[in-house]
Amino acid sequence: MADTTKKPLKDKIGEIAGKFAATRFVRAIMDAGYSVISFSIVGAFFLILTVLSQVIKIPAFMSFYANTIGRFSVLFSSVYNATMGIIALVFSGTFAYSYTKIYHDEEHINLIPMNGLMMFLMGFFITVAELVWKNGQMQFVQVFTKTKMVASGYEASASGIYRIGAVGIFIGLVIAWLTVQIYRYTIKHNWQIKMPASVPSGVSNSFSALIPSFCVAVVVAALNGALVIAGTDMFNLLFIPFSFISDIADTWWGFLIIIFLIHFLWWFGIHGATIISSFYMPIILANMADNAQRGGHHFFAGDPTNAFITIGGSGAMLGVAIWLAFRARSAQLKELGKVEIIPAIFNINEPLIFGLPIVYNVDLFIPFVCAPLASGIIAYLGIVSKLVPVIRVQQPWPTPVGLSGFIATTSWQGGVLSIVCAIVAFLVWYPFIKHYDNTLLKQEQETAAAE
Repeated sequence: MADTTKKPLKDKIGEIAGKFAATRFVRAIMDAGYSVISFSIVGAFFLILTVLSQVIKIPAFMSFYANTIGRFSVLFSSVYNATMGIIALVFSGTFAYSYTKIYHDEEHINLIPMNGLMMFLMGFFITVAELVWKNGQMQFVQVFTKTKMVASGYEASASGIYRIGAVGIFIGLVIAWLTVQIYRYTIKHNWQIKMPASVPSGVSNSFSALIPSFCVAVVVAALNGALVIAGTDMFNLLFIPFSFISDIADTWWGFLIIIFLIHFLWWFGIHGATIISSFYMPIILANMADNAQRGGHHFFAGDPTNAFITIGGSGAMLGVAIWLAFRARSAQLKELGKVEIIPAIFNINEPLIFGLPIVYNVDLFIPFVCAPLASGIIAYLGIVSKLVPVIRVQQPWPTPVGLSGFIATTSWQGGVLSIVCAIVAFLVWYPFIKHYDNTLLKQEQETAAAE
């Protein structure tokens, strides 16, 4: 006799993914990801102002630009550097704040989120300065060449201090995690200075963080110092796996695996983009900064999914929404199309995911997964072949098709590629959605005849 108590595979997968998404680390990562959106958009706006003459190569406009807006290009670059140039501080700092707050709220221990943030900044900057073990003592690195300038351990780059930019996100996350865990351990074991109740809370909180801060400083300095003596440091040691993972994600197969996993999870009703992006967020920010500042050629940068792949929302369903509104024959899908067509223009398609539905719908699983994979291949080939410039700007995710590609790559070619990707995705969808529409129409007709 079959075991009826055994859970189906789809329920097991959904349960595992749900538990992972609910972990404290992932929730704090998502908060960090949201925190950089406004920064990256502001930076993107000023970056666009600096590259307008490269996008619009009309002699009259280029002359006008050089004599007006172009005079302030260095000022625009300084604004960009004040956003993307400190992105590791913003991203990892928000993570430290949110991670501390989660422990405070859920374990009910006296952790102050602002203290967690400040201790992270201290620990992080211990690793920012480049050190070397020379002549039996620790020394700041001093390098002055045509390609690299390091003064008193701090390397200057086109965007400011090198290690606090996007390349520092990975080490920043590790330091933030370590900081919060040390802070949590010390407070749970009562390693703190407690002030009388009459002392103002601000003063009391500062003294309560004294011992934890000292512990963070000692641990981070000891780890970094030991590595420097060994010939490296924490930044360089952690940058090796970060670069390895980044290289994999930047390949066509690595990128397609990411797209597949996002949509595979969505089919179970789990917000796949939220879970998977918690892993790749540091990578796309670092790659975008490299593209914009150092002439890199990374495809997986900024927000390629909303610019070229998931146009109209997960599943690349903009074309589907338009077709449903104007060509569907079944009443159910026609009405659903009318409701969804406007949100789909802005990459919102929850009405379709739960209304068609996509979730647990075997009939629509193949196009839901394959359409974004097809548009992803087209986008990848377009950029890697250099027919389309690389992504240098993180456009707002609700940006409509065409405009999203234009902003992301600061080129008209990007706008055209975005539209082509949307068309390719719909061609994958068409036979499946047409068959599904005919099936529902037949059911509606049979129901009407039975009445």
